[in-house]
Order: sequence, then C-alpha cells, then structure tokens
Amino acid sequence: MKRDKSYRSSNKLTRRENTLEMRRILIVCEGEKTEPNYFKSFPANPEVYDHIDIRGTGYNTVSLVKKAIKLKDGALRKNAPYIEVWCVFDKDNFSIEQFQNALDLANKNKIRCAYSIEAFEIWYMLHFNFYHTALSRTQYKEKLSELLEKPYQKNAEYMYQLLKKRQETAIKNAKKLFYLQSNQQLSNQNPITTVFELVERIVGI
Repeated sequence: MKRDKSYRSSNKLTRRENTLEMRRILIVCEGEKTEPNYFKSFPANPEVYDHIDIRGTGYNTVSLVKKAIKLKDGALRKNAPYIEVWCVFDKDNFSIEQFQNALDLANKNKIRCAYSIEAFEIWYMLHFNFYHTALSRTQYKEKLSELLEKPYQKNAEYMYQLLKKRQETAIKNAKKLFYLQSNQQLSNQNPITTVFELVERIVGI
C-alpha cells in the first residue's frame, strides 16, 4: 500500500522523538517576562530546530550561567541534549568583573551569550535607529516611549509583533554597533548588544 507524504513526514517525526534526536535549543533568560515574551513570539522554524525551550529565571550574570549549565547537564543525563544553549542577560548595575566572569564561565561550558550593555532595550531601540551614546535604563524607557509613540511597557507581550517589520534594520544596526564597540575594553562598551546573533540563529540567517 502506498503511503502519502503526510504519513511519511509524521512517521519520521515520531522516530526522531522516540530516538531522542529532536533538535532542541535552550534559551535561559535573566528576565522572567521581558525577554521570554519576546523570544516566545518568534514563529517556529523547522529548518533550524524542532523545539525551543525558553526559561525566564530571575537570575543574573554568573548565577544565570550556572542555571544554564545545570539545565544543560540535566538534559544530557536524560539522553536528550540541547544542540545549543544560550544565556540572555544584561550588565545592568553589576560590576564589570561579575559580567566578565559570566561571559568566561559560559564560554568555558560552550554556552553562547546574547548580552546587552546596559539593557536588553537597546536591541529594541536599534529597530528604529543606530545608537552609539551610552544611555541609562531610565533613558531607554523614555526613548522607547518616544519611538513607539506610546508608553513603553517592559513586560509587554506584543513587542515582537510590533517590531518584526524592522528586524532587518535592527540586525544591521546591532552588527554595526558591535563591530564598533567590541574592540574596546568591556567597561567602555556601553552601548552594545549581541542579541542579534541569537535572533539570526532562530530565524535561520
């Protein structure tokens, strides 16, 4: 009996699940809502991954990376490893030493970091314009409210939908900023963000 394509596709997925071969990506976020709400809004991309596990933890810097290591090792023990693990965090008011230690620990454990100095909101702002001037968290909120033409709500669930048409501009601006800032000492890199690397990975660029 000839089986149609839908059956073969379904059967192939079942085999993959049964043999624990699903391509899973883990994203561990510092924020409990802001970053998870944003990344959960991306449409599925089966050409790149089968499932994204997004965790909003409330942890920061080194403690966040340690949490990611624990989740990564736990998945490995269950014979269901992630193909990639990412940490999403900001410098905020933490010391450069704490921030650098988090980056070093992540690198040592093959965990990638989508970090921002000072805050994740610089990624949102780069959807509109290129920014190279250091800003405080209060200034981010004020500037974003101006750009959005309405008050910026930090934990809003609609930010991806609101900004998705400007995503290409954001990636271009974030790359330009990264290449301009990354040659300086970490203490002098405000503003900078590597969130574009994670976004490119999710969308398959």
